[in-house]
Amino acid sequence: MKRLRPLALLSLALAATAHAEPIPENLRQEGWFIGAQAYTFKEFTAFEAIAKTKEAGGNMIEFFPGQTMKPGSDVKVHHNMPEDAMKELLAECKRQGVHAVNYGVVGAGNPEEVKAIMSFAKKMGLYAVCTESTEQIVAWEAAAKETDVKVAFHEHGGSMSNPNYKVWNPLYIRGVVESRDHRVGACADLGHWCTSNLVPVECLRILNGRIVSVHLKDKEKNGNAPVVVAGKGVVDVAACLEELKKQKFDGHISIEHENDWHDSVPKVKANIDFVKSHPK
Repeated sequence: MKRLRPLALLSLALAATAHAEPIPENLRQEGWFIGAQAYTFKEFTAFEAIAKTKEAGGNMIEFFPGQTMKPGSDVKVHHNMPEDAMKELLAECKRQGVHAVNYGVVGAGNPEEVKAIMSFAKKMGLYAVCTESTEQIVAWEAAAKETDVKVAFHEHGGSMSNPNYKVWNPLYIRGVVESRDHRVGACADLGHWCTSNLVPVECLRILNGRIVSVHLKDKEKNGNAPVVVAGKGVVDVAACLEELKKQKFDGHISIEHENDWHDSVPKVKANIDFVKSHPK
């Protein structure tokens, strides 16, 4: 039998005890990790999104691919952005006191792209990556183990009438992730479940134990409808928060207010305040 060298034994030991890097404890607000999805501020640059997140009361941000990094720049936030730009983006987060926590929703067409995305996330010190590319599950799981970065499968609105788009259904996502490494799970988009005419709290229960992150938005009504502030629409956000508490959810909540694009800070702040009014 071939003997393992000391370095190989050390690598195996580290792999056996690996766990996802936690979000810093000092960032909790009333027990929650809460900030904004930068897409909420898509009409602005990433630097401005960081500032607006802070203004709204959040202390963490989830970046998305394609946003211009700063005013006057041609650089976009992307997993292929230059490393000096990554460092500049992180430096701005540090200056503003806003922690970079996630990246997505990002697609991956092959295992090489998965590796590039997860390598970027590791360099950025992110907690997770958000994607809908479930067809790359083998590559995502392997990369999650290698980088110790979590993977969250996200959903937009869908229905049984479009069998080619499956991720809207939490039962499908449960089937994709339940036999996989614990670092692979779901992003719970509460509003988009209502777009699909589902009940968000029931979807959370289906995904019990596998929720990595949350995109929090309320909607005026089920189906294609405007986004409103938490507590003003059809998403029972309070019940969802209670369910997350029961599940001992310890990931982050990203406010995603897809409305009032040029003046959304007050609405984002109202959403953050709603979450904080339901402490863990």
